[in-house]
Amino acid sequence: MTGIAIADEVRAALAAGQAVVALESTILSHGLPPGRNRKVAERLEAVVREAGAVPATIAVLDGTIQVGLSEDQLDRVCAPGSGLVKLSRRDLGPAMALKQDGATTVASTAAIAHEAGIGVFGTGGLGGVHLPLPGRHTSWDVSADLDALAEIPILVVSSGVKSVLDIEATLELLETRSVPVIGYQTDHFPAFYLRESAFKVAWRVENPQQAAAVVAAHRQAPGQSGVLLANPVPPEYEMDRELHDRLLAEGLKRLDEQGVQGRDVTPVLLEHFHTASGGTSLDVNEALVVSNVTLAAQVAADLAAR
Repeated sequence: MTGIAIADEVRAALAAGQAVVALESTILSHGLPPGRNRKVAERLEAVVREAGAVPATIAVLDGTIQVGLSEDQLDRVCAPGSGLVKLSRRDLGPAMALKQDGATTVASTAAIAHEAGIGVFGTGGLGGVHLPLPGRHTSWDVSADLDALAEIPILVVSSGVKSVLDIEATLELLETRSVPVIGYQTDHFPAFYLRESAFKVAWRVENPQQAAAVVAAHRQAPGQSGVLLANPVPPEYEMDRELHDRLLAEGLKRLDEQGVQGRDVTPVLLEHFHTASGGTSLDVNEALVVSNVTLAAQVAADLAAR
């Protein structure tokens, strides 16, 4: 496809039927501070290789979609003040036409990965339905990630959705869109910083082989959608629930006071978590994305061996 540059290593792996795992770039450019983001980028690619797969970090540079980044390109994505725009699916065309640099979200990464022939994607947390701000009864703010999962036949491994979202409404929407939600060694849907939310999952698997079997069967079943494999943050990194609830209440109050809306809501909330927790949330974020990417690579390796 014109406008997509696939790295030689990724292209060769796909041609040989080897396991490839897509990685987003928004967590690097927007989710982690400079310095730490570059170390995490290297760590994520390393754990994919250790599990027997090839990493394909995705970004848009000079208007060209890059599937698999070189060391220099990773440096560019992670550089302080890089100015990368956060790109969802709707933003890809404008960014390409205007020769912009951009970091891909879950929705755009999933779309690009599928176009390139990659069927597995490891990330941190999925977007979802936003909580109503204080004084409002409902929210029409729904992440494009959910539509992407419903429309693109890709496996997404995440620690559920960010706990700053309306988890119940998000799960209802995923059910409406016929997206299978599979708990990894859990009966409850994880909430990013927290291992469990109050909401149960319909299906559970115990190991990467079972997860791969579910994905393989789903791809043979009537209808096409993605699969969400919900993997809780490792127990030793789970955030203290009392601290989490206090930070969330403070963050929602700040949004209301500042009149923050739309795509700015999640970044502002997460920044409050990072600042007010003294960096604890960053440790949780790194631990869960490493765990998810490792699991994604293990599942991808099993799928490739079938």
